[in-house]
Amino acid sequence: MGRRPARCYRYQKNKPYPKSRYCRGVPDAKIRIYDLGKKKADVDEFPYCVHLISLEKEQISSEALEAARISANKYISKHGGKDSFHMRVRLHPWHVLRINKMLSCAGADRLQTGMRQSFGKPTGVVARVDIRQIMISIRVKQINVVHVIEALRRCKYKFPGRQKVAVSKNWGFTNVSREDYTKLRGEGRIIVKGSHCNVRMGHGPLADLFKSCLLYTSPSPRDRQKSRMPSSA
Repeated sequence: MGRRPARCYRYQKNKPYPKSRYCRGVPDAKIRIYDLGKKKADVDEFPYCVHLISLEKEQISSEALEAARISANKYISKHGGKDSFHMRVRLHPWHVLRINKMLSCAGADRLQTGMRQSFGKPTGVVARVDIRQIMISIRVKQINVVHVIEALRRCKYKFPGRQKVAVSKNWGFTNVSREDYTKLRGEGRIIVKGSHCNVRMGHGPLADLFKSCLLYTSPSPRDRQKSRMPSSA
C-alpha cells in the first residue's frame, strides 16, 4: 500500500502529536540535513539573506522539505558554486501522522471493524507552519542574490499553499540591519559567534568594559603613612 497524497494531511486540525514513549514506531523523517553549503563561513562573509515565507497555516511533509532542499541546493551550486551560499531549513517535522488502514479485498467486512477502535498507526511526520513563518533561509553575497531568488521560487512548487520570497534587510542570519552592522563593526561592538553575532551593549562587569584601559588609583593615606615609616620599624 503506497503513501496517501499530502492533501489528506494538509491542514492543522488536532493538537501536536510528537514522537514519545507513548507514540512509538514512528518512521524517520525523509529530511536529515538542515544546513547546506558553506556552513562554517564567518558572519562577515555573507551579508545578504533571502527567506522563503509561508502565507498559509498548514502542514508540510518531510518529503516535501527534502525535495525543496535538493532543488535549491542543485540550482545554486550550478549557477553560483557549492561554497557561494549557506542554506538553512528552518522547519523541523515533529508532528506524527496516523493512518487507520482499511482492507479492500474480498470478505474484508468479516475481518475489520469499521470505525470501531479507529485510532491509527504512525505513518509519517510533518512540520506545522504558521502564516508569515520563515521556511528556508539562505545567506549569500550580493552577486548571487539573483540565483537564490530563482532557487527559492522553484522551491515553491514543492510545497502546497502559497509562499513568498523576500530579501531580508538584516545582515546574514543576524537580527542586525546591514546599515547598523557596518556601523557597529567599525565601532568594535560586534562579537562574532560563527554565522551569528552578539552586540556589545555597554552593560555588564567593569572588567569587561575596561580590558583595554589602564586604570590609575591613587594610594590611600594609610599606604602613604606606611611608606614614610623607618625601615627598621
